[in-house]
Amino acid sequence: MSDEMVKNYTINDLRYLMRRLRDPETGCPWDLKQTLQTITSHTIEEVYEVVDAIERNDTEHLNEELGDLLFQIIFYSQIGEEQGQFDFDRVTSSITDKLIRRHPHVFPEGTLESVRDNHSGAQIDDIKEVWESIKKQERENKGSQKILDDIPLALPALSRALKLQKRAATVGFDWTDTAPVIDKINEELSELEAEIQRGDVAGVADELGDLLFSCVNLARHLKIDPETAMRHANEKFCRRFGAMEDLLGDKNIHNHSVKELELLWLEVKKAE
Repeated sequence: MSDEMVKNYTINDLRYLMRRLRDPETGCPWDLKQTLQTITSHTIEEVYEVVDAIERNDTEHLNEELGDLLFQIIFYSQIGEEQGQFDFDRVTSSITDKLIRRHPHVFPEGTLESVRDNHSGAQIDDIKEVWESIKKQERENKGSQKILDDIPLALPALSRALKLQKRAATVGFDWTDTAPVIDKINEELSELEAEIQRGDVAGVADELGDLLFSCVNLARHLKIDPETAMRHANEKFCRRFGAMEDLLGDKNIHNHSVKELELLWLEVKKAE
């Protein structure tokens, strides 16, 4: 089919498609049985597929993955509309209103049409301060008084640790440079080694968690996203392990000693 014959669908077409999928009489049985709760795992998967396409610089598939992610929003909105709780228009309106409110340096009168004076450019540090102040007020308006209350429990652990630390830093609970953070990592490592020596399984798990939390803190101070760094480390390990298997050729990797595998690992690292 030529490009001229391909129909260009709009967001309204996608919303119509979703209503058709959820039609009680003529819809799709699988889509009809879904709830807000059952599709969350699919949403998480789609988010990671978007991130994966970006990190592989695969713009062709990124277009497709972003569409899959958008469909998840449409799906939630359709279910919300059926339950009389919210719909896509309300979702769109809410995010637009929030972003206008959080960007007074762009929308000075609090309206979408208002424009700031070009000569009154805001600095990034000032913007962050205002952003956090507005978010603090929003939390209070929701009845959430504690600083860390609204950071989602469902976030990946490294990402949640980063958000917890960033939020705590807004009230001054933070170190000013990396040196004390590294000292803290060494302290946590010593405490972990002590628990390992004692053979206290619960203590080992506790101290290991503290060590990982401190490593996230170091990443934050170095302005490195720990989740991204961990994904890259995972990919590097997979790449090097696969290279080891390539070096072995037809030989079974299970038939090699740890020492032999370590030598292969060093050979792969050197080649890189």
